[in-house]
Amino acid sequence: MRPLVDSHVHLDHAAFDTDRSVVIERAADIGIHHMIVPAVDIESWSRIKELCTGRSGIHPAYGLHPVYRARHAPEYLDRLEAWLADGSAVAVGEIGLDFHLSEADRDQQRFYFMNQLQLAQARGLPVIVHARQALEEVSLTLRRCKGLRGVVHSFSGSEQQARQLWDLGFHIGIGGPVTYERAQRLRRIVAKMPIEFLLLESDAPDQPDAAHRGQRNEPARVTEVLRCVAELRGESQQHVADATTANARHLFGLG
Repeated sequence: MRPLVDSHVHLDHAAFDTDRSVVIERAADIGIHHMIVPAVDIESWSRIKELCTGRSGIHPAYGLHPVYRARHAPEYLDRLEAWLADGSAVAVGEIGLDFHLSEADRDQQRFYFMNQLQLAQARGLPVIVHARQALEEVSLTLRRCKGLRGVVHSFSGSEQQARQLWDLGFHIGIGGPVTYERAQRLRRIVAKMPIEFLLLESDAPDQPDAAHRGQRNEPARVTEVLRCVAELRGESQQHVADATTANARHLFGLG
């Protein structure tokens, strides 16, 4: 198997504190040569930087996640700009909108989302976007920000919403949920979508595949996502691995 990329994994999470090196080694052993580690709040930035420093193939992304809006402050945007200035980040993320949460904080979510999109524009970086029950507004916002590129991770929308993202040149990230037979809409989209917009992800430690339901997820299980995607598309695992790895390398500038 040629190299794979886990385009979204929270390796800094406390769930990996006891065996993080083993988890990383296990992923490398089955061909995952690159992993993108997105931040969720300002406290995670230093953890991620330390994790990625000196480790080939593990790449940081810095941002302020909408679910943790209560932990953010407007001045953190200036600090984020400074963190991005050193050139180590491969993306701005994880950022976005989450309307599953209380309506009371939606304007604050929009404030942080737009400002981080503008930071990504200024630095020419892709964005890693979280969009839960907010895909329509996310798409409209991305459309207003010309020249952006990136991925909407853990995509769970309709085919029409997926097409809106592809029309903008955005990728969609597919992980463990596609392996559940009940996810019929997602499986239909993945079966027929243009492969040039597809990325594989684990979102570990969350969203395990169906065979590991209820367990801690880890990046090595991207191979289960690969197997399922290849079966749904009627293509070889090698073809899907090659295509999605090329997509991730190009989007994140992995070389």
